[in-house]
Amino acid sequence: MNTLAALMQLLVAVAFVSIPLVRHRFGPAAKNAAVAELRRQNIRPEILEENKLRFDAGGHETAAPATVAAIMIATAALNLAGAALAQPLTWIFCSLVLLMNAGIVYSNLTAVKSVQAAFARKGDPELARVQVAPFLEAAESAFPGWVRAQTYIRNTVVFAGSAIALAAVSFA
Repeated sequence: MNTLAALMQLLVAVAFVSIPLVRHRFGPAAKNAAVAELRRQNIRPEILEENKLRFDAGGHETAAPATVAAIMIATAALNLAGAALAQPLTWIFCSLVLLMNAGIVYSNLTAVKSVQAAFARKGDPELARVQVAPFLEAAESAFPGWVRAQTYIRNTVVFAGSAIALAAVSFA
């Protein structure tokens, strides 16, 4: 059962690493599409840089998923080694991953509303004028169609993999 838990944790790690890889590859195109949409809305594109808005895999967009992947790999190694610490760490980290991924899914589902609120909080009148839905749609359109399927697969792997890992260590 520890081997099954480790395999699931490794799959979760791969799923999390896929996030910055896709953003690294297609983020510049998403930014270009977002800039074109801002120009269409008669808003200065420099506003993105001024407000540190990014579409690539820089900063926390890489650090957070890479950290989750590293923790999953380390916990998987403990499971494979049969370490006594593997079970409680699996419970802690797989539970956290489930919660974090639920937050990611919620954030994706409410992106327009949350970005509108974030833009309003910045206090920049020009940023507050951005029509967020077309802005986000433009950026998203720069990603290939398979990225949407990859997102569904990634979420399924993360939710199912974490749940199976938890179940596996429970029966070990």
